[in-house]
Amino acid sequence: MTERPVFREDHALFREQVRRFIAERIAPHYPQWERAGITPRALWREAGEAGLLNCQLPEPYGLGGDYGHAACVIEELARANFLGIGFSIHSDMVAPYLMQYATHAVRDAWLPKMARGEAIGAIAMTEPGAGSDLKAIRTRADAVDGGYRLNGQKTWITNGVNADVAVVVATVAPELGAGGLSLFCVDLRQPGVSRGAPMAKIGQHAQDTAELFFENVHLPADCLLGEARRGFAYLEEQLAAERLAIALRAGASAEGMLGESVAYVRQRKAFGRTLIDHQNTRFVLASAAARLAMLRCFLDQCLGWQMQGRLDATTAAMAKLNATEIQGQVLDDLLQLHGGYGYSSEYGIGRAWTDARALRIFGGTSEILRDIIGRAL
Repeated sequence: MTERPVFREDHALFREQVRRFIAERIAPHYPQWERAGITPRALWREAGEAGLLNCQLPEPYGLGGDYGHAACVIEELARANFLGIGFSIHSDMVAPYLMQYATHAVRDAWLPKMARGEAIGAIAMTEPGAGSDLKAIRTRADAVDGGYRLNGQKTWITNGVNADVAVVVATVAPELGAGGLSLFCVDLRQPGVSRGAPMAKIGQHAQDTAELFFENVHLPADCLLGEARRGFAYLEEQLAAERLAIALRAGASAEGMLGESVAYVRQRKAFGRTLIDHQNTRFVLASAAARLAMLRCFLDQCLGWQMQGRLDATTAAMAKLNATEIQGQVLDDLLQLHGGYGYSSEYGIGRAWTDARALRIFGGTSEILRDIIGRAL
């Protein structure tokens, strides 16, 4: 990889630490976790001990680093083709909501445990009838003495089987649409919370994904994150960083698979020559390398802006749209170079191809992102 000025020396040293952790603690076991459909809780505790969780949060809530440290974890997991590890949802989505909007008591109760991997976080926005259209959310939090009563259903919840705590989006005033949304920190181990069976997916099999059900769940008043009816505004505040995280995953995934594919075509033969000796192969690889080089420049610029607190929602939408669309196209081309082996489980390109498909859906579909960008023109 060429030099990337957005990262400092401490980032480079941390990246090496992340790579060692992945090689020693994840790579040997990942096929087993894929078959099991879940990542063991022990991995989270090991990641916490290694300082890989809540990287951008101050101590004692996290590593005490910045978004650059978080990016190292995001990128190296994706580059190694382990998109099914749910660390980013936990560290770069759930934890910032708690850090930014929770009371001191709630922060102290959850964030140190999340940093150590003793508690696992999830974010519960999507419902059977509400995906990108947040104003259609029907999960309700009704005010009662001492707090709120939560009722509703959430679906496609990453870390949904393992999670101990979730940031839940619910309406406190359905008649106000998006203006009635609020965010809550919900202990998923309490009475009234139940989970569906792990959801079958076409990819990211090691990632536990489940439905969550809330039936008359009592939430103390301090479980409200920030102010009531400010949920939609808070979601918009955090979405730029969340979409950048997805974009970084997409870019690193494609780069990792490009490297794997170059190695493959150098040793695989067809018609008496290695695949790399065929002009078409070189053209496919050249196009992929050129597109990813341009994407990397843009993503690093966005990362720099995020580290300076300057990344805006429209630019983040561009980053996710470009990265995930380019990832999908590049991986499809690289899979084609593998021929029949690309469709088998023997090589990582097949898993990368199926795992990547979700990135164009969650965090805002490509269609939603185009609308956001178009309205800003």
